[in-house]
Amino acid sequence: MTNYTGIQGQNILIVSSDPANPVEGQIWYNTTSNTLKDYQSVVVNAAWASGGNLNTARTQNGGAGTQTAALGAGGYASGSSPYNTTAVESYNGSSWTAVASLNSDVRGNCVAGGTNTAVLSFLGVQGNNTFTAQTESWNGSSWTIVNSLNLQRSGAGRAGTQTAALTFGGYFPPPNRNNSESWNGTSWTNTPTLNTVVSGNAGAGIQTAALSFGGNSPTPATTQTESWNGTSWTIVNSMNTGKLSRAGFGTQTAAVAAGGQPSSNATELYNGTTWSSSPANLTTARGDLGGTGTQSLGLVYGGLPFSTATEEWTGPSTALQTKTITTS
Repeated sequence: MTNYTGIQGQNILIVSSDPANPVEGQIWYNTTSNTLKDYQSVVVNAAWASGGNLNTARTQNGGAGTQTAALGAGGYASGSSPYNTTAVESYNGSSWTAVASLNSDVRGNCVAGGTNTAVLSFLGVQGNNTFTAQTESWNGSSWTIVNSLNLQRSGAGRAGTQTAALTFGGYFPPPNRNNSESWNGTSWTNTPTLNTVVSGNAGAGIQTAALSFGGNSPTPATTQTESWNGTSWTIVNSMNTGKLSRAGFGTQTAAVAAGGQPSSNATELYNGTTWSSSPANLTTARGDLGGTGTQSLGLVYGGLPFSTATEEWTGPSTALQTKTITTS
């Protein structure tokens, strides 16, 4: 017979009820339930949960900030005339509030920023169907038009913050583009291009460590992913399913892709090497939706079909739990 106390160097605790404050790795035998138990680290599954609805249903809207302090700006609004909107809404973790509007109506714009009080909105299509290179900066109370990009386009990927942003890809008739530009808080500078022309691509990360994924390149619903190291773009492992106009957020090594066109409720996670399909799906399938946050705590909102729905993402994590030890 194996002597477990000799292997472990200590006796297994025998108790009638589980310890009130066990430590990780502790093992005990519960005489009431006649079970052997331990206290171990387990993976907690990811999930989407409903948040407060937008005030105005919209699609092709940009997003920035965190799960509890987000900003949605511009977009193609349902029921408005013209359909493009200047409307901006701020999220506090439970509800959306209308704040000061953009100076120009726009859809298909990029929005970058680490908080909802310091945000940059750029590119897109204005109400007269003109592709724009316009950039607007948000200080928490008002929008100011600042220096424009070098090339106007719509549906580009984005990464970074209000003072250190990056944009890549996009559409400017007649073709998709592989252009990449970097913002230093004052002006835009052309940077090395993507390997492949693409529009409707999602983005994640910061100005010097970004990710571009999905989109239309040149046919719809590509799975291609490219990684940016601050100097050049490199093609890395592809996504599992091709979609365009997904919500993208997170970092270069911990990204989330949600939804997309054709209308989808799928979620994929990137770990810096490969994409994996999450068992957690959006409640409302949609594309052209806004998104922001991290792989641990994220947010998506709006989308096509026209929607006010907001969903909050809690990513996979580990937690200490009491578990029954079995032979299976």
